[in-house]
Amino acid sequence: MANITLGGNPIETTGKLPSVGSKAPNFNLTATDLSAKSITDYSGSRLVLNIFPSIDTGTCATSVRTFNEKASSLDNTKVLCISKDLPFALKRFCGAEGLNNVENLSDYKTGEFGKDYGLTFKTGPLETLLSRCIVVIDTDGTILHTEQVSEIKDEPNYESALASLA
Repeated sequence: MANITLGGNPIETTGKLPSVGSKAPNFNLTATDLSAKSITDYSGSRLVLNIFPSIDTGTCATSVRTFNEKASSLDNTKVLCISKDLPFALKRFCGAEGLNNVENLSDYKTGEFGKDYGLTFKTGPLETLLSRCIVVIDTDGTILHTEQVSEIKDEPNYESALASLA
């Protein structure tokens, strides 16, 4: 499990992120149109998984805005923003913000994504939500980069994630 903090207070996750160089676990998530999405829906594309607790927090919203801005310049790359928010909330946020370069997916139905990727909060006030992480996946499903943000209020290292695609 990863030991991270929220405002300096320790929180644990259910596991650890998959290792760089390993194959990314499959996922079954819900899109904002309520369709089911799995990793195979993105075959042939590089993926940046921007994972966070809730779109309704400042840091999470900032990460979606930042990746939306940076995604437009990424070649053959899709940015998937993943939380346990309801798809309606994710759609509302991106619609109100005019964000069109990222795709929002929700793990609200089963929580299996968070378990399979080892990033669900196990303790603390955000228990059962997804922790703030970045996972970058190559076109063949190989994990190129991971980041478990150690203080949940902090933003991810965007430059490091994007550099792994160079």
